[in-house]
Amino acid sequence: MTGESETGLASWYGDPYHGRPTASGEVYDMNAYTAAHRTLAFDTWVRVTSLENNLFTTVRINDRGPFIEGRLIDLSRAAAEALRMIGTGTMLVRVEVVKRPEGVAAPVGTGLYSVQVGAFQAEENAMHLQADLVRQYGDVFIESFDGPSGRFYRVRVGRLNTYEEAEELALGLRGHPGVTSAFVVRLN
Repeated sequence: MTGESETGLASWYGDPYHGRPTASGEVYDMNAYTAAHRTLAFDTWVRVTSLENNLFTTVRINDRGPFIEGRLIDLSRAAAEALRMIGTGTMLVRVEVVKRPEGVAAPVGTGLYSVQVGAFQAEENAMHLQADLVRQYGDVFIESFDGPSGRFYRVRVGRLNTYEEAEELALGLRGHPGVTSAFVVRLN
């Protein structure tokens, strides 16, 4: 099924990540038409249309992110150039699925989802948040990520089968003391 769409803020990433592995295992090429999305399956093709200048491009999802609250998609430099958003850094867009990878039929209904509640450069800060949340939420885990500015420790809660369950968990986590943001991410 194609045609589902979302509207939100797009950002882009380039030089510091160029040549590094993406979440899918591919090497990131800032000159390719690719993007990071938190929940769409890898190898999903989406049409990204600027709601500010009506330009559009088509990209393939091969990474996870953006990990900033309020952002919907992180575009490669090439895709950002196609939308003329390099100077602004962000832009309001509509993201529409145009092709799903074989064997992936459900929009966001099935898969393995989690809720990210923090990302820290100090591992002990991640461990403190984990210890605080584990009493109430049980499955709280830390994943490390090597970014251009060093290693980060992402704190994630739960391993859920549906996007809807994960969104419900995120809603509850947003009210927990010490949690400043909570958003759904796809683990596979």
